[in-house]
Formats: sequence, structure tokens, C-alpha cells
Amino acid sequence: MVLTMSWDEWAASDGVGLADLIRRGEVTPAELAVQAAEAIAAVNPAIDGVIEVFEDTVADPGLIGTDLSGFFAGLPFLMKDLGPTVGGRLQEMGSLSMKGNRPSSDSHLTTRIKGAGLNIIGRTTTPEFGCCSSAENPAMYVTRNPWNTDYTSCGSSAGAAVTVASGAVPIAHGSDGGGSIRIPAGVNGLIGMKTTRGTFSIAPYGSDFTSVVSTQGCLTRTVRDTAAFIDNCRGGAPGEFMPYWSPDVPFLKLIERDPKPLKIAVSHEWGPYKATPHIVGELERAARFLESLGHNVEWIVPTVDFEKAYRAQTTCYITNFAQTVNNLLRAKGLDRPPADLFEPMNIRIWEQGKDATYTERSDMQLAFNDTARAFGAFFEEWDVILTPTTSRETPKLGTTEYLTITDNPSALDWFGNLWGFFAYTPLTNLCGTTGISMPLATLESGLPLGIHAQSRQGNDGLLLQLAAQVERAIDGKWNQGRRPMAHVTAEH
Repeated sequence: MVLTMSWDEWAASDGVGLADLIRRGEVTPAELAVQAAEAIAAVNPAIDGVIEVFEDTVADPGLIGTDLSGFFAGLPFLMKDLGPTVGGRLQEMGSLSMKGNRPSSDSHLTTRIKGAGLNIIGRTTTPEFGCCSSAENPAMYVTRNPWNTDYTSCGSSAGAAVTVASGAVPIAHGSDGGGSIRIPAGVNGLIGMKTTRGTFSIAPYGSDFTSVVSTQGCLTRTVRDTAAFIDNCRGGAPGEFMPYWSPDVPFLKLIERDPKPLKIAVSHEWGPYKATPHIVGELERAARFLESLGHNVEWIVPTVDFEKAYRAQTTCYITNFAQTVNNLLRAKGLDRPPADLFEPMNIRIWEQGKDATYTERSDMQLAFNDTARAFGAFFEEWDVILTPTTSRETPKLGTTEYLTITDNPSALDWFGNLWGFFAYTPLTNLCGTTGISMPLATLESGLPLGIHAQSRQGNDGLLLQLAAQVERAIDGKWNQGRRPMAHVTAEH
């Protein structure tokens, strides 16, 4: 097949750059869709990140209502198989229990994505209901890290992360309920941002309670792609229970200039959790680099009752996921999740959380409030908190202690162990604040390590400015300019 670009050109291009080529008439949306499909076919056998490619939208990018005059001009795009629905397409949520599930209509965010000119050409892997650190259940699929396919991709936006990292597409949809964009971004060497509450809609299927902690977004290889996605896809649907906000200056414009010198607090010891010595060394190196850019950097731990916050986060996860399963059971007329269709830990989470009382949820919300106020007070003095994205080495495939196929009998113990790995991302979800993972560091294994910058509500633009400043300072060479082993340029 004759393709419109060489694979080196394809891998070096981001979404904004490809959209510019379309607008200039140098390529067509269909040509780019064909190239993306070929790239997926080449890398997917090694990484297993894409469940399905939609051949009809590859052939006809405007088929399902994509606005080819939108900002991204028909750029090929992949949806995580969870969250926003695409009418008429399968959405199976990583679960055997959802095989054949085909929503009849688009969610609000899907309409925004199409309106932005993103051509949805397929769907990517996710753990069962997104409740896991990795899309790794042999009964469904095993998604592998393209930097070393013996290792996990983490999750829950697993397939999105590995497919973007491998160079198959420049940008893909993800969602983040406790780090599910930022963690796989960090583990796979990408930009991953969790936006402030009130940025992306989950209407009409998500309720106000789920949207408090979970947000939508994307995974990319450049800061401007992330900025452009947020600019063009944000906004609430009619009837949202909370205000949806927009910045005074579009992010894509804002990132053209550096931020003012910032007060950056650096920490890794958050209550019972701390990072490994090697990761602490990488965090120190990143902090010194930011200091060299003119920022004031100090080692400061926020005054937060971390143990109470993590307990509340656990209650939130257990009760939210239990009701997710409950709703699916009611729709199917079942009394309990069948053991052959649901993963073991998700059954235990359902058992633990299905009968939670209003008092338990109220106590959780009070703890959320205390935590949000404590971080809010901290951000009155500090612009940014810098941590690692993860606190431990990325595990090899088959490390079941972090998976919902584990035989751990306790949901509480399982979540406590999970927070030990992902200590720094979930509290931004709890507080509704913003965080971004930047591929600035390396684990002992040689795999990427994300450096995580967090800020107060509404400071998304500041974090993007900081990330863009870093990107310029390193001449765009995230991951020290390295590419993964499983990559389009290596497979062709």
C-alpha cells in the first residue's frame, strides 16, 4: 500500500501538525485514517491496545458526523472503551459481562469530539469498568508496555497510552477517576492531564456524583495537542449540576509564553506512602531542572490528613463501583454478579459497597471537604506541587496484586496497596484540582517515569504553560529523545 507519509514523518508529527497539513491540502483525512489503521495493524500484535478499528470511518472520515472543518480537520482518533459512548458502536468496558453492548446514541463529549474534527476510528482497551491498574485479564486482553512488552501499561487508559506511545496515533481519549490518564501517561512516556472539575461533560450517562471525582481527557506526545483538545472539546451539556468554565485565553495561545517564576513545592512522603530511593533521586533531578528555569523550588509536604483522605477515597471507589455494578445487574435482571462474567475483586467491591449507608457517604464527603480545604490553603502560598506520578517501579505483567483478577479477599486491603503505588494522583480527583504528568524521568528498569505537577482549581493553563516551557527547554525531546521498542518506525 502506498501511504502519504513516511513512518518517520508520521511518528514525528503531532495532531496539531497533521491537522495543519490537512488544512493546507497536503493530505486528506482519509489518507491519514488509512495511515493510522496501517500503524495500528503493525504495532497492535505486540502491545494489544486497540480492540477494534472502524473500517467505515477509516474509509469515510465524515461518515458519523465528524465536522471536517473543525480544529482537528478529520484527524484519526481513538476512544477508550469506557465512558463517553459512540452511537451504534460497541462499548464493552473491559468486561465479559458487557460483551455485545452497543449504545444507541452519542454522549455529549462524543459530539464535542466530532465537532472538533476528530475522526473516531476505533476503541482502546481498559480494565473491567476502569477499576484496576492495568488492562490485564487474559480472558479479555493483555495490554503491554511498548517500551518493554514484558511490563504492564498500567491503566485504566491503557490502550490509549500504549497506542499513542507506539506512534500509531498522536492523540487518544482517556478518562481519569484517580490517575487513569496520568498514570499510564507516566508509565508510557506521554503527556497526560487531569483537568479541573467542570471542564469535560460526562452527560447524559454519568451522574453529578461520578463527575465530581472522574474526568475525561486525552493522552498525547506534545503539550499543544493536549491544550488543543481541551480548548475544543470542553463544555457542559444542558442541565449540568455544576458550572462548566472556560479560561479567558485559550490554552493553545497561553502556552506560547512561559509562566512567571513559580513557587514549586516538592514532596513524595504523603502520609503512609513514599517513593523508592531511585524515584526520589529522579524527582530531585526534575526539581533542579525546574529551578534552572527560574522557578523557586523547595521540599515542602502539604499539611493534609493524608490517611483520612485515602480512607475517604477508598470509600468513594468502593461505593461508586458497587453501584456501577448494581446498575448493570438491574439492567440484566440479575441479583448478583456471575463469577464467570465479573472479575473477582470487582465482585468483592460490589459485596463491600452495595449496602453502604448515607452516613458512610456523608463521612466520606466531609473528609473530601477537609482535604480540599487543606490543599486549597496550601495553594494560597504555593503555585505547584511536584511529585512523581508513581511511587514504585512499573510491575511486570502477571503481577496480580494490583489487578482485579487478584485472589486478595479484602477490597480494603487491595485499595490500600493500590494507593501505595499510585499515592500522588487520586487526591486531585477528590479535590477537583488539576494535575499533569510529564515524561521527564526514567525508572531503574529503563522504562519511563512521569513527573507529576499539581495545582489549584482553574490553574490548568498554568500547568500547561509550565509543561510547554519544559518542552521548549528540552527541544521537544521528552524521554531524552528515546522511542519505545514497539514503535511504528521499528515495525515497518
